Amino acid sequence: MKKICPSILSADFSNLAEDIKKVELAGADIIHCDIMDGHFVPNISFGPDIVAKVNAVTDLPLDVHLMIENADKYIDAFHKAGADYISVHVENNHHINRLVDKIKSLGINAGVVLNPATNVSALDYIIEYLDFVLVMSVNPGFGGQKFIPNSIGKIIDIKKLIIDKNPLCEIEIDGGIGLANIKEVSEAGVDMFVCGASVFKAKDPSTVIAQMKQIINK
Repeated sequence: MKKICPSILSADFSNLAEDIKKVELAGADIIHCDIMDGHFVPNISFGPDIVAKVNAVTDLPLDVHLMIENADKYIDAFHKAGADYISVHVENNHHINRLVDKIKSLGINAGVVLNPATNVSALDYIIEYLDFVLVMSVNPGFGGQKFIPNSIGKIIDIKKLIIDKNPLCEIEIDGGIGLANIKEVSEAGVDMFVCGASVFKAKDPSTVIAQMKQIINK
């Protein structure tokens, strides 16, 4: 079953608990947490303390995307905060195998992230150890950006690699996902859909999530 993963980066942080409960009741499958440090990406979001607060108000799994330097130093903190999925970038983590092993040793689903201009070949020697691959379909750092169209070709190439080397690995996508493009993205091979503004800024998130799930699970 494919999964809708609303990103709280687009939620109202003055009413965060209420917004999370709203999308949970609407049928969301996973809550996505974008962690940014102002160094790897040009924005600052939040850290383990907020993730722990989120974990306290929802029974949904938490998907933690680390857009930070020195990610290895924070894996334990996000594990304690309640992360069920943790993804790290290939672009700034030189010992990616060691990092993936550490995440998996804690019982957490381990993922690797590719920025829009990062070649799929970066996965060649790590794909067999992963639980999921996160494809960035915008340049990371800010919510509300437009989908980069050539992400579709990248997804198709990653799907081929997964079929060849690790059929249980899932594909997640993050950036500009909404009702206008979710069908095409799903048909390319995506399993997990990070949706920010298209869900949290909608007048009726429940209707949007229901429509998305109907499209992707046909």
